[in-house]
Amino acid sequence: MNGKVLVVKHVSNEGPGLIRTFFESQGWPVELVDMSSGGRLPDSLEGIGAVIMLGGPMNVYEEDTYPFLQGEDRFIGDLIRQEIPFMGICLGAQLLAKACKAKVFRANSEEIGWHEVNLTKEGARDLLFHGLPQCLKVFQWHEDTFEVPEGAVLLAHASSCTNQAFRVGRNAYGLQFHIEVTPDMVSAWMAGQRGKVNVKKINLEAAEIRDLFENRTNTILTNFRRLVESSLRFKRIMKQYVEDKSRTARKAINWWDLS
Repeated sequence: MNGKVLVVKHVSNEGPGLIRTFFESQGWPVELVDMSSGGRLPDSLEGIGAVIMLGGPMNVYEEDTYPFLQGEDRFIGDLIRQEIPFMGICLGAQLLAKACKAKVFRANSEEIGWHEVNLTKEGARDLLFHGLPQCLKVFQWHEDTFEVPEGAVLLAHASSCTNQAFRVGRNAYGLQFHIEVTPDMVSAWMAGQRGKVNVKKINLEAAEIRDLFENRTNTILTNFRRLVESSLRFKRIMKQYVEDKSRTARKAINWWDLS
């Protein structure tokens, strides 16, 4: 491994959860940037192996209220151009769609709680979902949705909110659903939702499927880690190739000068 995992959060109570646990257990350094407390995105992408952008209560078009969203838009564009692996979760997925000039808009209905999503044929073949069943139970909390960007691949869909996961290029992913949550996180998020949703049912389900959900999250993150490793390996090879070509060119110039 040669590069850290940069995790971007947008609100104090929506942390990396299972994502941080997974990567730290693999010996990967994780750097957390909290945009809600004045955190800043790095000026340089040097040393970054991957970026994971989490959710938040704001909407992508609220740039006047949350000015940092403009910087994130440009940041995601830079990641795509440099082919640095990216995973956007919930708001992060919507920001990826927006950075790729796709529309982000209010969904027909708000999704809160545990819902099923289905992999498309392309999703079932995609590295990110390798080893997973076609139907997945995931945690949702969003009121907006997005169009799939032009040229992107739809990887998962659902009946209540059609577009659930997509890929841009080779290694930029948007997931509308949350893969990072633990039962404690779900309980904390639901604390203020009584009367709006069946909080007891949601918390009970979080406890019931805890092991299965964590295993499937780890499968997704293992697949993503392999993608990151492949990307880093390719960049090392290309860097070595350029350096070798440069040395060969310098030797040729030196030989010409001596002759």
